[in-house]
Amino acid sequence: MISRKSTPLNDLIFSKSGDFIIADQLPAYTYKDFQRTTLRVGNQLDGLGISQNDVICSVINNGPLAATSFLAIANHATSAPLNPNFTYEEFKYYLKDLNAKILITEGDHFSLANKAAEEIGIEIITLQKCYLPGDFYLSKDGKELSEGTARLNSHSDTALVLHTSGTTSKPKIVNLTSNNICISAENISRTLQLKPEDKYLNIMPLFHIHGLIAGVLSTVTAGASMICTHGFDALKFFNQIEMFQPSWYSAVPTMHQAILARSTRNTKIIKKNKLRFIRSSSASLPIPTLEDLERTFNCPVIEAYGMTEAAHQMASNPLPPRKRKVGTVGLAAGPEIRVITASGEYLSANQTGEIVIKGKNVTPGYKNNVKANAESFIKGWFRTGDQGFFDSDGYLTISGRLKEIINRGGEKISPKEVDEILMKHPSVSQAVTFSIPHQKLGEDVAAAIVCSEKCSCTQNELKTFVKGYLAPFKVPRKIFFLKEIPKGSTGKLHRLGLAKKLGLLK
Repeated sequence: MISRKSTPLNDLIFSKSGDFIIADQLPAYTYKDFQRTTLRVGNQLDGLGISQNDVICSVINNGPLAATSFLAIANHATSAPLNPNFTYEEFKYYLKDLNAKILITEGDHFSLANKAAEEIGIEIITLQKCYLPGDFYLSKDGKELSEGTARLNSHSDTALVLHTSGTTSKPKIVNLTSNNICISAENISRTLQLKPEDKYLNIMPLFHIHGLIAGVLSTVTAGASMICTHGFDALKFFNQIEMFQPSWYSAVPTMHQAILARSTRNTKIIKKNKLRFIRSSSASLPIPTLEDLERTFNCPVIEAYGMTEAAHQMASNPLPPRKRKVGTVGLAAGPEIRVITASGEYLSANQTGEIVIKGKNVTPGYKNNVKANAESFIKGWFRTGDQGFFDSDGYLTISGRLKEIINRGGEKISPKEVDEILMKHPSVSQAVTFSIPHQKLGEDVAAAIVCSEKCSCTQNELKTFVKGYLAPFKVPRKIFFLKEIPKGSTGKLHRLGLAKKLGLLK
């Protein structure tokens, strides 16, 4: 019997029909199938004594099971998907920090996670794959778990917890309620005008907010279909476009750049593509990349602005025929957004300050972190840590992270501004500007560069190029040519800590 109790996530899951997950050479996994999976898993969790707000960590490879297990767990308890590529020590740290009740894995595929859980004393449950993509049940010691009576998360129960990146400090645990994630997904679905006939190609990792909410949950909100890949692979991307004919995909800039690098070899597939739009988020999309994507795929590219603490989306450029402004992250598309001074006063259009947000998709606070909560909220607004400004039409431009601003002897430099100029050079494929220590100035400007295929340039050539656009104090004093710039697990280029990674700090 299907549960009909009215709760935010349950209402979304149990009100849909049609195909949910589409896979190659297998029947489609329908919303009816998913509803049965969700109820089964909820009953099995209850049989284990799991209650609302109990944290369930999962380590599952990208694909259909990562999507459905996230939603099934989040409907009944607190889902905490972990990066399958963590080391043993990382698994141990995150399992302890989250105070996990159980760990769900795909058996021996994740021996490091299992070993960490065993050492801590956390019960290990195995996810057993069924025939249909996305369908599964839970077992222990080879036996299917017995079932109780499924409990459901209310509006205020924590449905999802994720750690912040922790680039410069200990990672913080972001609490997101059932209401937070469902409202955010509704905002995204409305912004993108998603309909049941849409097909989403997921290439994002499903242990971060971008893929989980902008991809999976916004698809469910619209009653649409999705193709869950096993992770981003530029060599397979065009085959997936040809095979499944998706109507959209969402990615981070480095993924878009890798796709473009292979586009000239796949022109026949591109001509037949049915993409209605392409979405970019999680990092600033270089304008040349956006323009190349639009020319290549002949569809609009929508840049959005999101963060974990907002259950992803905060602002987005709208779809045509509404105006898109390249270089901005668009209009407020969910929470209220303001730009403030350091003391919390509102700033007017074209005045730069800190971006703050307030709304029903915004986290109620970090878990067990009184200090971070006190520092992160001001007069009821959440401080994003980003710097930016609104134009007279209400479009938001991000000028940089406050922590990333380079202070060169009192001159404040936004590294994003320098990135954008470097990316204009025809030989530059990727660019990240960052600070390096300077004995007299305190900080100076440096840049890491990846050159385009079959192109090359010198340090002096790039410096001369930047001088044509920016004041002399903004020109990088040192430029490092790399084969690859260090990235995070979502593909975002690392800026903070890059000097240390390159061995420039003593």
